Amino acid sequence: MSLRWDESEAGASRVALDLCSYDGRVRQAALRRVSGYPELLPLVVIRCADWAAPVREAARRLLRDVLPRLDAAELAALAPVLLRVGRRDRGVFGVELLRDGVSGAAGERLVALLGHADPVVRRFAYRIAVDERVLPTGQLARTAALDSDVVVQNLCADAALAGIGERGGTGTGTGTGAGAGTGAYFDVVSVLLGARNPRVRSAGVTALRRVGRAEAARAFLADRSALVRACARYVLRQGGIDPLPVYQEWCADPGDAALPPGAAVGLAECGSRTDAGLLLPLLAHPVPAVRARAVAGLRLLDVAGTERLRVLLDDPAPAVAREASVALLPCARQLPTEWLMSRIGAELPRHTRVAAFRLLCAQGGTAQLGAAAALLGDLDAKLRRRAEQITQGRRR
Repeated sequence: MSLRWDESEAGASRVALDLCSYDGRVRQAALRRVSGYPELLPLVVIRCADWAAPVREAARRLLRDVLPRLDAAELAALAPVLLRVGRRDRGVFGVELLRDGVSGAAGERLVALLGHADPVVRRFAYRIAVDERVLPTGQLARTAALDSDVVVQNLCADAALAGIGERGGTGTGTGTGAGAGTGAYFDVVSVLLGARNPRVRSAGVTALRRVGRAEAARAFLADRSALVRACARYVLRQGGIDPLPVYQEWCADPGDAALPPGAAVGLAECGSRTDAGLLLPLLAHPVPAVRARAVAGLRLLDVAGTERLRVLLDDPAPAVAREASVALLPCARQLPTEWLMSRIGAELPRHTRVAAFRLLCAQGGTAQLGAAAALLGDLDAKLRRRAEQITQGRRR
């Protein structure tokens, strides 16, 4: 005996099941009963990309009629489904309908999408806002600095900087910008300079020349990001300032506790091997980050000697030991195997053990296998797993 639902008791759940039926005629019939159940609109969106043309056309007529009547909150709730279905074959209809529904002005509908929790929706909304130029450059800059999505950050940063040019804030690049440039700096560039994303920060640094504040790039020569440091050097050079003497001055005092860590690696990025003499004393700097960046700088200059760096595997700072192991990898076979083996013992700090094990693995052969065998029963799960992988690979 088959169970049948009484038609008078059919509700949203029955219509939802019919919208998902394998039978196209059932799906099409369900679309005629969906108007009383707004919570089923996501299923209507899916049916707009249905493989069956009659179902697809019926769903599109329904969505075309309903979407303009949705308020901002309802449209925002439906937007993620519209955009994800838009990636399917025949799914672009809903995306175009959504675009038509929010285009034209920065009204409530667009604002609701700009503040959506879903980054895919925010990307869509900001692309429309940027294309239609409905947002002020100050708001774009704040979004670039604060939004959690990298795509939105980059999109808004580029649009904000383009807005500076349109407003006339170009400056001369010599530090004597015009009034428009000064306004653009405080409205846009200063916000971008405080962003966490290096790409956005670098865009702000590059714009300093445009707004007549090229000398302000000096503060970013020691930024934690290599991209930002490179942009700062470019801006200073365009303004007639050589960044190398600035780096050399910063690194001249190896005991300077206020030395920014990025200065050491920045010196290596634009200096030569002769500048290694300024970096070597920084290996004993009291700030761990400076020591780590000094190791990275010596590696860039290709003057890192094994005797100087191998002692840094015992450094109390994990970042220093990690940088030292990376710098020593090309010459790992020159290091004493027994000395490295003595540094994978369980009584030593984990970062020292990891660095030594990395170098033993780089030596290969019996050194790698012996180190792996010694760590098979180790309490550190990651080291033990890596040791097991090495020994199992040798057995095959």
